[in-house]
Amino acid sequence: MPRLPFKQQVLKAREDAIVDAVNRLLAEKGFDLMTVDEVAAEVGIAKASLYKHFDSKESLAAAAMKRLLTRALAELDRIAEQGPADALGRLRAVARWTMEVQLAGEMPSLPSQNSTLRAALVADADYMAQLIGVSERLGAWITQAQTDGQLNDAVPPEVVLYTLFARACDPVLPVLRAGGHSTEQIIDWVLSTTFDGLSRR
Repeated sequence: MPRLPFKQQVLKAREDAIVDAVNRLLAEKGFDLMTVDEVAAEVGIAKASLYKHFDSKESLAAAAMKRLLTRALAELDRIAEQGPADALGRLRAVARWTMEVQLAGEMPSLPSQNSTLRAALVADADYMAQLIGVSERLGAWITQAQTDGQLNDAVPPEVVLYTLFARACDPVLPVLRAGGHSTEQIIDWVLSTTFDGLSRR
């Protein structure tokens, strides 16, 4: 892979720093409370310089989400190659990873309903391609786990998929962390309620 010219390296390094800052602020404050001024201050650049890279708050959030989806696709590849052989084990591994990312403060927090942000994300072809890629990979494992009798096949696969997505922004995780519980214990408990339910076995 050819090395980028120095000027492009500088621009890429600045964009990476901007997206790092956006990711931290989205994880800490969420989209609604994050401001472009805060992002610029966090990176140590003028707001006008930031706008040379990203033209809106929505495009900043989209960049953070695309980076997260890139990480997710890489993690799915790793799980497929090195993780459990069975579909349910792979789904549990994915859920564990998403919770580890959130508890590490690296999971962007986006509003469930925001028309301008949703419109920006839907209009971003790269974001949509990555989201579809993640959904299709997980969907195949969900269907396989249902076929193998590991998951309840009376629950539609998309409901299982959305349940797994919800673990990435589950508000119970920081509440349990604030209660003094360890990351491992929190993840074990939430994995148990996600995959085994609350009924006594």
